[in-house]
Amino acid sequence: MKRIILTVSAFFTLCLANAQEIKYGVKAGLNLSTLTGDVAYYDVKSKAGFHVGGFVEFKITDKFSVQPELLYSAQGAKLRYSSVDEFSSTIDKQNIKLGYLNIPVMAKYYVIKGLSIEAGPQVGFLLSAKNEFNYSSYITEQYSSTGEEDIKDDLKSIDFGFNFGAGYEFTENIFVQARYNLGLTSVFEDADGDFDPKNGVLQLSFGYKF
Repeated sequence: MKRIILTVSAFFTLCLANAQEIKYGVKAGLNLSTLTGDVAYYDVKSKAGFHVGGFVEFKITDKFSVQPELLYSAQGAKLRYSSVDEFSSTIDKQNIKLGYLNIPVMAKYYVIKGLSIEAGPQVGFLLSAKNEFNYSSYITEQYSSTGEEDIKDDLKSIDFGFNFGAGYEFTENIFVQARYNLGLTSVFEDADGDFDPKNGVLQLSFGYKF
């Protein structure tokens, strides 16, 4: 953690020293998140969430800028497993709900006035993790269980990813963005070859620059 803080501080100092212009802003929008990679026998479906936070844009040249952000992001996925025949049945539904404090650092290139493409790394800090489950089985007798459990201890506290996307500025203040966050590290502590999920999040944002 100390190394991350020192790196971020050095980066901000460098940006401040070279910036021609600095703008602040806020943004919020929709998340469509899922878990990618190896998920054993589960079928995975995306779920809707949201993100909200702020950013600083350091304009280095007319075409190029660097934009660190601080975002709260509600992510996760829906998992389902079913096995049904004439003698037995098992249905396992899980709604994984994750809350992250994400810090992306985006390099932005303005292709034409108003239109930019962007890419950059992201580090995320896990704030909360819940699993809303619905399990039922029948072999010799019927069994079912529903509820919500805290699974934060089962997940890694830090998540690394890489973002890429594009944005369009309607005015000097109002803009929209589309971005995809590709998770690079496993979400769970005890991941193995059969179960090694990573975050994958499509973000659609609306923002305002001051």
